Amino acid sequence: MAILKPFRGVRPPRELASKVASRPYDVLNSAEARVEAAGNEQSLLHLIKPEINFFPEVDEHDPKVYEKAAEMFTLFRQRRWLIEDDKEMYYIYAQTMDGVTQYGLVGCAGVADYMDGVILKHELTRADKEEDRMKHVRITSANLEPVFFTYRAVPELDAVISQWVESHEAEYDFTSVDGIGHHFWVIDDDEVINVITKLFATIPNTYVADGHHRTAAAALVGNERRKANPNHTGKEEYNYFLAVHFPDNQLRIIDYNRVVKDLNGLTPAELLEKLKVNFAVERKGPEIYKPAALHNFGMYLGGEWYSLTAKPGTFNDSDPIGVLDVTICSNLILKDILGIENLRTDKRIDFVGGIRGLGELSRRVDSGEMAVAFALYPVSMKQLMDIADTGNIMPPKTTWFEPKLRSGLVVHTF
Repeated sequence: MAILKPFRGVRPPRELASKVASRPYDVLNSAEARVEAAGNEQSLLHLIKPEINFFPEVDEHDPKVYEKAAEMFTLFRQRRWLIEDDKEMYYIYAQTMDGVTQYGLVGCAGVADYMDGVILKHELTRADKEEDRMKHVRITSANLEPVFFTYRAVPELDAVISQWVESHEAEYDFTSVDGIGHHFWVIDDDEVINVITKLFATIPNTYVADGHHRTAAAALVGNERRKANPNHTGKEEYNYFLAVHFPDNQLRIIDYNRVVKDLNGLTPAELLEKLKVNFAVERKGPEIYKPAALHNFGMYLGGEWYSLTAKPGTFNDSDPIGVLDVTICSNLILKDILGIENLRTDKRIDFVGGIRGLGELSRRVDSGEMAVAFALYPVSMKQLMDIADTGNIMPPKTTWFEPKLRSGLVVHTF
């Protein structure tokens, strides 16, 4: 069963929450982070993207960059931009986008749960990205950013969270520049804390929704600390890491689309003929076409949108990976026709999160940067969990969760 533990959060005073809170480290590059943090010395980007405190020519993986993260964390605490709570508590972090609010329970997940497979993942991680975040966690002895977890909803737990929200004022309540509402409550009642802990202990598994590299880094560093401590008891704070847990019935995955630089030597007409072998192809014209159901794709080519519907027999409904639209697209279009074998390494392909809109696909093709674009129907939460439950791994760039968690509303130290 899953572990959830209250903790003594390190967080900004109410009046600074919107200034400290930042987008997560992996959704913007160093140049974008410099722009976003410009004029705001209290932005958490100074800690999670510490290279912005140096001239641009300094490599973001230089040892002094990681040292700067620890230095800035100390500075933030000295200046009381981040203050430690006086007791172990849970927190609620809610986000509102397009009029819909999702409520996450903030607590510490167990390193042992990750190592033992209680925390399930659906993506592979890269060793270099793991090591980057591990260096960051090691030197700060903190989880500065939460990971995004989900679990199969527990009505009794939903009721506890709902009751707390309805009966208590939010500690933080602001709207970020992207229009997302952020709401944060502190659960400081010991009886409620105990109820939450007991209810969560009935959950057999939790799932990494977003933040696979941060999850792996946090768990691996915690495991390192355990092995290095001859007096390890299992109660040390390094045995836990920061996560926001959302019930699956409040989340939705949005589309994650593909753009390709060339047609692998084919003319547009030849590409269309090859597609007709495995797809019903229907020309839709210049207006954006959004896929209407599973196994239906949108394609933008030569100023026109097309509907592509996979023919019966081209996919296996009983295969949890083979039935995914990302697999169908990868195998029958990207690999067999366009010659793209490895989505992780091939420089001819790029990926566009659905939050940018399908207009971004046609824009990149019309600009001449790309030759063709493919819009995919999003996977479901059920598909994600089924795949994780069976020990399978989704193809790269399958899921895109929105809104993204803001970093800096609460930090976990160990």
